Amino acid sequence: MARRSGLGKGLDALIPGGSQAPAGTGGGNGVGLRDIAVDLIHPNPNQPRVHFDEAALAELSASIGAIGVLQPILVRPSGEKFELIAGERRWRAARSAGLTVIPAIVRVTDDVSSVEQALVENLHRQDLTPLEEAAAYQQLLEDFNMTHEQVATKVGKSRSAITNAIRLLSLPASIQQLLADGRLSA
Repeated sequence: MARRSGLGKGLDALIPGGSQAPAGTGGGNGVGLRDIAVDLIHPNPNQPRVHFDEAALAELSASIGAIGVLQPILVRPSGEKFELIAGERRWRAARSAGLTVIPAIVRVTDDVSSVEQALVENLHRQDLTPLEEAAAYQQLLEDFNMTHEQVATKVGKSRSAITNAIRLLSLPASIQQLLADGRLSA
């Protein structure tokens, strides 16, 4: 008989001690992966990001409304509530989308470590290039027979934004290289 992998065994098999307190409660400060009520979370006063682009936040909110939060936020216990360490855009967008709970990794940490973790999370993020984004949209269209409108709904962008992004793939190779190198913006 073949040995079973970790898949299909539940989250606790993959992340030991992952859910130590009831989901969405402020009671207990179990460390690990939990679903926490969005109302029990408050922003980090030392958040390095001070500007939140409202249009980008609206797109993220639409995406979260369509498919949920894909990457947990990072929080630390703060009394009976939680303070954000990383993921404020996801938290704001989840609230805007009407979610009542959000997946979160709870970590006990001091103020210095909290600021360091928030800074590292923002500094080391590397967004997709415009061509990588366009290729991903094209793959959804071709491999999954989705329409531009369906892709737009899934990722929280307008149909015209999807169509315009895909048009980048038909540019001459020399222009695409300029985009890839960051010497030309989309």
